[in-house]
Amino acid sequence: MKLFLALSCILAYAVCFAQPKSDKGDVLVVFWNLENFFDYHDGGAGESDREFSSMGGRRWTKKRFYTKCDAVAKAVLWMGDRYGRMPDVIGLAEVENRWVLSRLLNVTLLRKYDYRIVHHESGDRRGIDVALLYRESVFDLVSEGISTPVDGGSKMSTRDILYARLIHESSDTEYDFMVNHHPSKYGGADASEGRRNAAMSCLKALCDSLATENAAARQIIMGDFNDTPDAPQFSIMDGRHMNKGLSVHEAGEGTIRYEGKWELIDMFIVSSCISEISDMEICRIPFLMTYDRKHPGEKPLRTYSGPRYAGGVSDHCPIVLKVD
Repeated sequence: MKLFLALSCILAYAVCFAQPKSDKGDVLVVFWNLENFFDYHDGGAGESDREFSSMGGRRWTKKRFYTKCDAVAKAVLWMGDRYGRMPDVIGLAEVENRWVLSRLLNVTLLRKYDYRIVHHESGDRRGIDVALLYRESVFDLVSEGISTPVDGGSKMSTRDILYARLIHESSDTEYDFMVNHHPSKYGGADASEGRRNAAMSCLKALCDSLATENAAARQIIMGDFNDTPDAPQFSIMDGRHMNKGLSVHEAGEGTIRYEGKWELIDMFIVSSCISEISDMEICRIPFLMTYDRKHPGEKPLRTYSGPRYAGGVSDHCPIVLKVD
């Protein structure tokens, strides 16, 4: 596994650094749930923070942390090789803080690129946030912020929706990017449905607000919605948006594998003005897949398999959106 990861890195490094900068007006966007991407310090922020620390139950050491940073960076370089260009924008879920992101960008091969960070701390009880990375040579940051889901009149202790308005330097086109990680089905699908409805309503309100500021801006929504695109809460979004994950879901593809079945809970939703010029696909990175011993086939290689350290990145595959 380690040898294959190293060889993949060398190949991706050689190809990506040989690439000339693309002068095309297209945009390449990635979203990836990095599953418990904590730093290795116990900052006293709660049970998860303590568990994922050097002295915690997971023995989340400095070495293991930087191994994960390197694996994420190598995966992004691999995507750069596959798609002929490095991702212009990367949305992330389940990152603990800005320090984790700074380490990812500054101590790995990604330091050769000009990624910048958009991140805000959320009120999530586990201490995990969403974040956005963008290439400064491709986009300029116009504005950024967060929107907090409200349920029953009270703010929810969950991930905020992060948004950033970026302007494409070569085309002067404005994009509104929104990164989501909606409430899970913990406690049961029916019992938790109201929380996901509240998050979706918050997203709809945010889209409306941003459209009021600039109706011409292209909206690209990405995230882990903790439900498949045929779930009832997606009807909250109106006809001005297209869920790019629906056709992928109908084809039987998915980003996570549970009991031998693929499920699509990570997806892109785009404004109708770019629905015809954008395509979504799931990116299965060969060196981050492993054989499923219980069910025939492969599944994503996680950092931990139960309590055992496995050395992977996430139980989610990344997704990619190509905009012409």
